[in-house]
Order: sequence, then C-alpha cells, then structure tokens
Amino acid sequence: MLRGLYTATAGMLTQQRRTEMLSNNMANANTAGYKADQSTIRAFPEMLLQRMENKTLPTGNGINVPGMQTIGSLNTGSYVQEIKSPFLQGGLKETGLVTDVALVEENVPLNPETNVKGSLFFVVQNQAGEERYTRNGHFTLDNNGLLFSDGNPVLSTTGQPISIQSGEFNVTENGDVYVSGDPEPVAQIDVRFAADVRNLVKDGNGIYRTSDGQALPTAINNGDIQYNLKQKSLENSTVDIGRTYTDMMTAYRSFEANQKVLQAYDKSMEKAANEIGRLS
Repeated sequence: MLRGLYTATAGMLTQQRRTEMLSNNMANANTAGYKADQSTIRAFPEMLLQRMENKTLPTGNGINVPGMQTIGSLNTGSYVQEIKSPFLQGGLKETGLVTDVALVEENVPLNPETNVKGSLFFVVQNQAGEERYTRNGHFTLDNNGLLFSDGNPVLSTTGQPISIQSGEFNVTENGDVYVSGDPEPVAQIDVRFAADVRNLVKDGNGIYRTSDGQALPTAINNGDIQYNLKQKSLENSTVDIGRTYTDMMTAYRSFEANQKVLQAYDKSMEKAANEIGRLS
C-alpha cells in the first residue's frame, strides 16, 4: 500500500513543478525575446509483481512444489527529467522606439553533435562585471547615455558598455551605432554565438550564462552565420498563451487526480489501523 502513496506523491510533485514552469512562461508571455520552457516527464522503472505459492503434484505422497505466479507490473511514479528552452526565432513587432532592437537570425549552423541549431545573443554585463547573454532588445538609455538591457549595460565589440550621448541614433543591420551628425559609428553592438545551447543556463530575467564559465564567441565576421539587427522593433516571446493555458489546466487536473488517490490511500490506512485491528 505504501508504494501507492509514493506513486501518487511523485505524480503530485511532477505536476507541481510543471505548473511552476508553465506559470513562469505565462508571466513572461510579453517579455521581449523570452524563450518558453518545455518539460520532459518520464516514469520511474516499473516493478514486476509475483506471488509465491505452492503447487501440489498429483502423486501418492502429495508433494508440494514452491512456485511463482505473476500478478502484473506496478508503476512506481513519474518525475520531471528535464526542463529546456527551444531557442526558436520569435515573431517581430514594430514599436517605433529608437532604443528597441530586434535580433533576427537568418542562417545559424546546426550543431554536428546534437543536430540542433545554435542561437545568437546580445552580450551584457551584470553587476559583478561578468558577461551574460540575452535576446531582450528592449534597450534603454540612462542619464549618462549608456545603453542598458533590463538594468545591464549592453556591450560593444570592444567589450565596453555602449555610450550614446544623444537621444537620436541609428542602428544598422550589422549593429553599427551612428549618432545624428557623426559620420563614424560610436560603437558596434556585439552579437555572440552559442553553438551548443545545452551549455546555456538561465540566470533570471531572460539572462543566460554558460555552464562552463567560458565566454561565447562573437558572431561578427563569421561566414557561416547571417543575421541582422532591426531597430524600432522587438522580438516577441515564443510563449503560446492558448497552449500554455490548456497545459496548465491539464496539470491542475492531474495534480487533483493524484491528490484524490493519496487521500484514498490515507483513509484506507486509517481504517486498517483504527478498525480492522481493533479488539472487540
């Protein structure tokens, strides 16, 4: 009976974690460049149940021979094996804001080991001075003219924060930033390439870091990669609101079903302890 308790509890924990993931996707449905998480659920190995019994042979002495009778298999529960983000290109929307820049992938090579396409990112600097990566092109300018993405300075190809001492500027398709009246670019927005997206770890707020701590290589002047930056536009998140809502309802219903099974087992154990074993 305790196996049933463990199985139902594992199902509840699985659906709880899945609900948390889906809730986070829903909360970021309008976050520029956000990549929706997807979960992979697997079952624990099944157990084969057998019953021990004796068989009497039709002999004069009635010899008993021990044997095993197969009852069937027992599922031991499920678990969330993996949560990952498919790095798909989101749709574009025009905003009209000069500080909005969408990163549009045109040709990104496949990883020969996984046969999964790599991904491109803006590079930013966190408060500790470390490089981080994001697809969020909803940039802002602070009072000092520095270009920020969600509170993190956007870095140029020189590895320095981009300083724009004017509210009027243009961003070309290759990332060159021109201030009005200046024929020379003040900086070039750096774009990094992740050949193996399995090496990326979420660092919160649409920010990624590498699991091995190594910096991603630049995509600029890489002949195998084609992309362009589109000013006054943003990349939408890849969250499908309708599907996410449906998946959340399915997860809730599955959680409730496992909860009812758990309550049934609890009542059965209570009855076994308080009534079946009671002396009259």
